[in-house]
Amino acid sequence: MNTSAQDRFLNLGLTLPPAPKPLGIYKPYLIDGKYLYLSGHGPVQDDGSLIIGRVGDDMDKDQGKLAARQVGLTMLSTIVTNLGSLNSIKRVIKVLGMVGCTPDFGSHPYVINGCSELFESVWGAENGIGVRSAVGMGSLPDHIPVEIEALFELV
Repeated sequence: MNTSAQDRFLNLGLTLPPAPKPLGIYKPYLIDGKYLYLSGHGPVQDDGSLIIGRVGDDMDKDQGKLAARQVGLTMLSTIVTNLGSLNSIKRVIKVLGMVGCTPDFGSHPYVINGCSELFESVWGAENGIGVRSAVGMGSLPDHIPVEIEALFELV
């Protein structure tokens, strides 16, 4: 029996934080034909606050990975809020993960796996894993540890 992405998410027992509203002049998402583009998202918590910190300084790589998973949940919230269901997504095309970290930190892919593993658990290995970049940044908006943008193919 084929389980839908929405059902797989519900089976994980996770909650979605509120979908963030733009704090600048941009759209949080854009649909172009069969593609959904999500602007960079940060780690919004269930109470609407942000996870703050710098990986390699205020937090270790495991805490950074949890922050990346929270970014993934925030992205899922934007999808559900604006498209109605995770079933609107056919597959993940590309993820760009940016880690706010110290100059000597080198485990960017490990941190961004927090989001990638979440997407895999929702859409499966075939459709939940796309191409990806994981890079380090000297700073990110509002001192968040992770910002991620993504491209999805719609059903």
